[in-house]
This record gives sequence, structure tokens and C-alpha cells, in this order.
Amino acid sequence: MTPVNFPSNLPCAQDEKHRANQRDIELMSRVGRGDVEAFQTLVETHQHIVLGVISKMLGAPWEAEDLAQQVFLRVWKSAPRYKPNAKFTTWLFTIVRNLVFNETRRLRRKPTVSIEERAESGFQVSVEAHSIFPDSPLPDEQALCLELGEIVDDAIQTLPENQKTAIVLRYHQEMPYAEIAKIMAVSESAVKSTVFRARTRLRSSLQPYLKG
Repeated sequence: MTPVNFPSNLPCAQDEKHRANQRDIELMSRVGRGDVEAFQTLVETHQHIVLGVISKMLGAPWEAEDLAQQVFLRVWKSAPRYKPNAKFTTWLFTIVRNLVFNETRRLRRKPTVSIEERAESGFQVSVEAHSIFPDSPLPDEQALCLELGEIVDDAIQTLPENQKTAIVLRYHQEMPYAEIAKIMAVSESAVKSTVFRARTRLRSSLQPYLKG
């Protein structure tokens, strides 16, 4: 039987998202009172998503784990002053965006690390999740997918910062335009325009590979 994929905007899906947000807000309230266990739960809930988004936006997965730790350190320090004026994930990814921008500027002042040098360190980057795992032999098809994934990621890194943020949050995180607009502090129509320009630029950059 063919599985049925239900749209994410169905009432049940929306209710689940609301409940998840309420759980996050309650956890943040406890974290603000110094509850370490609540903080650990919050980290475990969001660490993989944060790490994946940072890897995509930064284009340097070997740097992503340290930056993710900085994100959650910022969460811990900010918890006593946290106000649930928006979804928790909106607030969280605003922190991610700001720290990634700072790190991007710092990395621009460092020598570029080649793919060969990354391989020598004993790590590879997965295409879908961008998790880091020890280097191991791969079948030809998987190797090709990794190569194409690196090409796409390199193309994403050529985008202006606002386009990179919008395209990663929209397609990697599947975030609605309205939430991206709050994170980027712009209008929803501006986000849609930015995503369109990013897609157009990526399509142009990847045209030689698409033809191949």
C-alpha cells in the first residue's frame, strides 16, 4: 500500500507544533530558574536540527559542533531574561543566524581548508544531514552523491548572507516564510523574494552539472 503523506498544515499537525512549542517554553522557564535537567532536555530536542542548519549555512561542518555549543551556551545564559514573544524555534534560530554570521566573517580571515585536507583529518560530510562520521569506503553511487552534495553546498556558500539564510531555513529546515521573516527581521514578501533570487542564482551556478 502506498503511504499517505499528510500536509503539515492540517489541524493535527498544527496542534502538535503548538504543543511542542509550549513544551519548549516550559523548559525555558525551568532553565531560567537554573534547572540543568530541563536544559539537557532542550539541547537533546534541538541539537541535531541546530547542527544541521549551522553546517549548511556555514559550509564548514568541521566547525559546526563548536558553534552549536555556543548557541546552547547563549540559550542557557539568556534563559532568565527569555520572553515567549515568538515561537521558541524562531528565537533559537535567530541566535543561530547571528552566531553563524559572526563565524562566517571570522572564517573569511582564515586560510581555506581544501577537501583533501578535510579527508586527511579522517572525516566525511553526509549529504542529507551533514552529520560528521569517520571516513570509510563508499560505493560509487554514494561517492557520486557526496560529490554532488559538496558541489551544491559550495554553490550555497557563494550566495549573499541573506539569501543563504533564507534558502537553508526554507529548504533544509522546511520553515514557513512567516517564521523566516521573524528570524531575519524582514517582511514575509521580502523573504519570498530573497528565496526566489537565491534559487535563480543557484540554478545558474549548477546549470553545467544539471546538463551533465
